[in-house]
Amino acid sequence: MWLPDQLRVFPPIAFLALLWLLESCVPLYRYDPNRWLRDLPNLALTALLILTNVVLSFVTVRISRFSLNNGFGLFFLFNLPPWLIGLSGLAAMDLLTYFAHVLLHKSWLGWQFHRVHHSDREVNVTTAFRQHPGETIWRILWQAMAIAVFGIPMWVVIIYLTISTLNAQLEHANIKLIEPLDRVLRILFVTPNMHKVHHSREQFQTDTNYGNIFSVWDRVFGSHTSAVDFRNLHYGLEDFDGANNQTLSALLRLPFLVAAKVGSTARSKHANSRD
Repeated sequence: MWLPDQLRVFPPIAFLALLWLLESCVPLYRYDPNRWLRDLPNLALTALLILTNVVLSFVTVRISRFSLNNGFGLFFLFNLPPWLIGLSGLAAMDLLTYFAHVLLHKSWLGWQFHRVHHSDREVNVTTAFRQHPGETIWRILWQAMAIAVFGIPMWVVIIYLTISTLNAQLEHANIKLIEPLDRVLRILFVTPNMHKVHHSREQFQTDTNYGNIFSVWDRVFGSHTSAVDFRNLHYGLEDFDGANNQTLSALLRLPFLVAAKVGSTARSKHANSRD
């Protein structure tokens, strides 16, 4: 299992490069031409995210192996065919990922760390990996919980994490999509237009669309919004727009600065205009 886990790094890197190129060709918003300088902290956090996942990969592997060897988990109560185990495993992991994300917003400690992700003023493909190592550990623990509770085999875990990583890049990418196509796809899946509302400065929008791969969880639990107005959508968090708050060291310290309130800091109603 160690080798596939290492090889899983390469498809996301290739996809990141492709989306980076598309952002230059068909951007949703036109950003600073020197965007790569502003994205350096995001890329550094990407490296930390990969390192943290690699170091802790043994957790998911060992739990999945223990479950398989001991018949531990809800799936072992039924004689399910492999294809149904695969679909059920993907749904189960995505459901717990949804709950993990909600708690990052609704709990004081979770928001302390998750602010790093939401403080990005210019959401693009690198924002997908703009994540504090503390949040990465939190998400790994929830993945481990899903594996232990349901008895999810490692091959399903690898498929889920690969799809999750690729979709995270797509839904954060600063690219213009065909709205009718996006509207159809988000009946079942989390799409770029659906997720970008989640990065709004307005808290009533930020506290919606928590889904990771499947959009159905937001509908089931009443956290879905389909409204999106890109002309008035502004990213980031108030009080964190300054360049001194966007450095790597500042982002790593951010969880240890007291937030204004649980759930989010205050969102400004206005932001710098975009071309």
